[in-house]
Amino acid sequence: MSQGTVLVVDDPASIRQVVAMTLKGAGYAVLEASNGQDALSKLTDQKIGLMITDINMPIMDGITFIKEVKKLPRYKFTPIMVLSTESQDGKKQEGQAAGAKAWIVKPFQPPQLLTAVSKLIQP
Repeated sequence: MSQGTVLVVDDPASIRQVVAMTLKGAGYAVLEASNGQDALSKLTDQKIGLMITDINMPIMDGITFIKEVKKLPRYKFTPIMVLSTESQDGKKQEGQAAGAKAWIVKPFQPPQLLTAVSKLIQP
């Protein structure tokens, strides 16, 4: 049985694959998108328990993606975690102001990611 669905938004396929493998190994279903715009196009009213997004991406960055998701009634309260190389407090505050609930700096440890996911994901 699935623990819930997680949307993973990051431009390098290699990062998406590592995150997806970690999540799938723990029983989560995973949707992948290569940037914010791609992710928004994949939100087709299905239940998403958590979104994990990078900040620095082409076409639509993570902060803009978070702001756009929060405008959608279906996903307004879906928790969003940032997984990024960005570690400056200013960026974190910008992400938090946009609606991010957690921030993990890359490179990450799979147990660290799974702990954060288990605390945030909505059943």
